[in-house]
Amino acid sequence: MKSRYQTARKWLIFWTLFIGIGAVAGAACMLIEPSGSIMGMDAMLPYFQVLPFASVLFQNFTFSGIALLIVNGLTNLTAAVLLLKNRRAGAILGGIFGVTLMLWICIQFYIFPLNFMSTAYFIFGLIQTITGYAAWVFARQEDFAAQQVAYHHVGENPRRLVVWALRHASLAHAHCPDCRRSERL
Repeated sequence: MKSRYQTARKWLIFWTLFIGIGAVAGAACMLIEPSGSIMGMDAMLPYFQVLPFASVLFQNFTFSGIALLIVNGLTNLTAAVLLLKNRRAGAILGGIFGVTLMLWICIQFYIFPLNFMSTAYFIFGLIQTITGYAAWVFARQEDFAAQQVAYHHVGENPRRLVVWALRHASLAHAHCPDCRRSERL
């Protein structure tokens, strides 16, 4: 049977690498040329003046580059590495960093007029969040175990109801207190 978690994990690897590498490249351009001329952003600098501490932090793109590198670059690349190592934390972090991207873009919606690039990246963040959530749900579903051997006294007493299909595998253990108590009755 094809693993839905693995499919969602692969898509989440794509999104975390796409956003992470793009953010690192954008941050590098902002740090190499703080005026923003490398990316054609020099005309956008006046829009930053609506932000708090604009006279200190937003006279060039240095602070923006550092923030982009930390908030969207390194975080998404960390999630990608965890996903590549097949760590379940990568799925959770990938979803969280999708939310972080959407929050970042909400700040851009406040600063800049509505534009295609910000809208596209907001949608990318939404897709990344949904993919991360799906990967987390699919992982939990695949970890679920409904094996009759893990549940005691099934079928032994017709007057006793043993519900075994709805218990999580981590809850099933060999000598549970309920089993010992029922044996004494």
